[in-house]
Amino acid sequence: MTAESAAASAGGFTHVLALERWGEPDAWEGSVNDPRTREEHGIRYNEKWIYLLREGQRRLVYWHRYGFRGMLLELADGSVQQESV
Repeated sequence: MTAESAAASAGGFTHVLALERWGEPDAWEGSVNDPRTREEHGIRYNEKWIYLLREGQRRLVYWHRYGFRGMLLELADGSVQQESV
């Protein structure tokens, strides 16, 4: 299952739920209102939230026009693993 197909099954995961679960992101790129679409790790998005975790890891949460597109855990070595909501 790809990160985007997992996102589709998450259906109603929203910005509000992400904020309740993890708080404000440490950093972000783009905006849900940005007309430019980007792609990273096979996920198309226009906003990415970045949470800094322990041991150099990062949680990457992708959005496209308020719709949840996927979430990955980036390890300290730069590799990524799909995370589920």
